[in-house]
Amino acid sequence: MNSREKVKSIFQRRNTGSLAYWTGHPNGATLPLMAAEWHIPGDYEAVYNYLDDDCRWISCDSGYISPDGRGALDPSRGGFTRNTLAAGGCFSEIDSVAEVEKYPWPDPSDSDFTHIYKAIDNHADKMVFTGMWACFYHNMCDFFGMENYFMQMHENPAVVEAATERMVDYYVGMNDIFLRGLGDRADVVFFGNDFGTQLDLMISPEHFRKFILPSIKRITDGAKKYGKYVMLHSCGSIYRIIPDLIDAGIDALHPIQAQAAGMSAKDLAQYKNDLAFVGGIDAQSFFVNASPREIKDEVRRVGEILGPNIVISPSHEEILPNVPPANVLAMARAAKGNYS
Repeated sequence: MNSREKVKSIFQRRNTGSLAYWTGHPNGATLPLMAAEWHIPGDYEAVYNYLDDDCRWISCDSGYISPDGRGALDPSRGGFTRNTLAAGGCFSEIDSVAEVEKYPWPDPSDSDFTHIYKAIDNHADKMVFTGMWACFYHNMCDFFGMENYFMQMHENPAVVEAATERMVDYYVGMNDIFLRGLGDRADVVFFGNDFGTQLDLMISPEHFRKFILPSIKRITDGAKKYGKYVMLHSCGSIYRIIPDLIDAGIDALHPIQAQAAGMSAKDLAQYKNDLAFVGGIDAQSFFVNASPREIKDEVRRVGEILGPNIVISPSHEEILPNVPPANVLAMARAAKGNYS
């Protein structure tokens, strides 16, 4: 059984063998440290090969070809400058659906995914996570300004709904074209938005269900149309809406921010018959400060609680330079069953 087949069995919740492993996408500043430690080239593929990684993440976002050179989604149109999440973008002062429609929404037909398909073809034996990142929630924070976005859910919900629908039209349209040409090259559509803080959701579960969940379901349904599994990324404490995500058709949850409220392996074990998991090894402090021996013990513990349908990975995919390379190696080896 190769890596692709093994991870596929995990997403099908039929895994009866060993755990799988994904390094994530280490921060660029981390790569030279890994390369120096392991005497390998300082590029991602060298790191993945050294760690015997079962997965690759190849987004198709770069398939969009911008006719005006400004990119697909630009919240700074009209001269807005955003230096903080709170700063408003080009939707910060709109108050009607008609103004939403005036934005030059991108046309998914302005796309070419040839280079994405070629990249995926290089990893036929790996589980490739692909599709549009589709971070519509973050886009809305950028376009409205975060606090304003949340307030407009109360004060002008029709505008928020219209803007979200148009934003997601783009992502769903891009995925549809991409997946139509993808065929059976890859099995998993991966998209993400960070809905949680360390303690709870950023918005109420009721507002999540009204303004966010319908778009998650649209993206998920678009992937299922082509027979793909769906993995959702969200950092933070999102335990209050996990049943909603299951109902929406999500197959796997990433990255399992272990120190966030309600997100420990024991907390999430109640969903192991309904979800596969990708992540779970705490990257906030444990991954930084633990010894390799402790890392291996933690992989075993998390694997026993959430396994066998789990891909061991950090609780944040961007491994930072403060994580010792020896700990990354220990995680990878333990995920393959080497606990010694």
